[in-house]
Amino acid sequence: MTARRLAWLLPLVWGGRVAWAQDTVPPPREGVRVGITYRPGVRPGLLVLGAPPEPVLDSVRAILARDLDFSDQFEVITLPSDDSLVVGIQRARGATPDFVNYRLYGALGADFAVRVRRTGAGPLQVTVYDVRGAAVRRDLTVALPAPTDPGFRLQVHRLSDDVVQAATGARGIAATRLAFLQGNRVYRIDSDAAGLQPLSPPSGRTFSPVWAPDGRRVAYTEFRPDGGGGIYVQDVASGGRRMVPPTSRGLNYAPAFAPNGRTLLFTRSGEDGTDIFSYDIASDCCLQRLTVGRFADNLSPTMSPDGGRIAFVSTRAGLPQIYVMASDGTGQELFAPFDYGVTGSSNAPEWSADGASIAFHRDVGGSLQIFVMDVAGRTVRQLTSAGRNEDPTWAPDGRHLAFVSSRTGSRQLWVIDLETGRIRQLTRGAETRLPAWSPRID
Repeated sequence: MTARRLAWLLPLVWGGRVAWAQDTVPPPREGVRVGITYRPGVRPGLLVLGAPPEPVLDSVRAILARDLDFSDQFEVITLPSDDSLVVGIQRARGATPDFVNYRLYGALGADFAVRVRRTGAGPLQVTVYDVRGAAVRRDLTVALPAPTDPGFRLQVHRLSDDVVQAATGARGIAATRLAFLQGNRVYRIDSDAAGLQPLSPPSGRTFSPVWAPDGRRVAYTEFRPDGGGGIYVQDVASGGRRMVPPTSRGLNYAPAFAPNGRTLLFTRSGEDGTDIFSYDIASDCCLQRLTVGRFADNLSPTMSPDGGRIAFVSTRAGLPQIYVMASDGTGQELFAPFDYGVTGSSNAPEWSADGASIAFHRDVGGSLQIFVMDVAGRTVRQLTSAGRNEDPTWAPDGRHLAFVSSRTGSRQLWVIDLETGRIRQLTRGAETRLPAWSPRID
């Protein structure tokens, strides 16, 4: 927001607090979400207010503004870091430091406003304002660790999610991470592309990382130079890990956690074919074979959020396609529709957290593209077309997908918002593969 525009707005917006408070909130229009009044196709404006210069507050404000932008739920409006122009306008009219100029914020295009401030050396005070309703939506008190603490950024991301919830009624996805492969190792990165760190040890060659429902563990396949290996479940904080099942038989890969966090699904290839198994990792027991391959391969399981069904890939119709079965292996049938002899192979299914959709990639004219299937109607739509796009993974909100794309010349991680169509690049540098989006990390 420039000084010229603020100066132009000054005579229009200074009408006093009382006059603005008497305005009525317009009735909800068609398309209203919980906590938001908006016209269909128009995102509400959110103004991120500044504070007196302070390095910590400046960092918090920058991370918060980026998180809110990446939520794709607002048109984020930013001002000079110390709000000098807005503060100057208010002081010129004798307003107190606590005065909230709803009329000014509304004239700037804001439906909501967020202010981050601190009194002395105390915790942060974060206030979310409903600009159109001329009221405080929520007050938050946040005690942050030092900026050098490894948990600093995650705590700010959680704050961002609280702000999203205050405005929309549903939590954001800032406090999430993505695991993926670079070279032979599993790495993790924050949802805003910061904090890249290796997860798996450098000793082996890893594949297919996946997060546990608690966000504190990952599972992946590792093959060692001596020929051994299998699926490992690793604690993210401590790095401690164990192989499951504890003895390797055949080639175990493509793990997937059940929603209860106790059961691990995986693919096993051996002399009996390629099939899907389940294992109770909490009790280290109870290996169960769920498919019988015979003359087909069955692999890449993903369980529905209610634990009732498993989507998977099978070659029983020729090319790999997406099938579904009950969690005990019964009732196996084709799930994602395809045209025999016309539609290419389909792979890498993943169920969304709300259970409404399954994402996968499909061969289209020799190039892989991302598709989403509506589970209820079993209708399929294509999301991408530029470059090679594969291995989709859902964010916890069910509206964002991360995937690997070659659209810039190398395989990098991208994020698409299914509601606005916005696409942003998440990684740069070394090529990435096989991403997995974590649940919210509380």
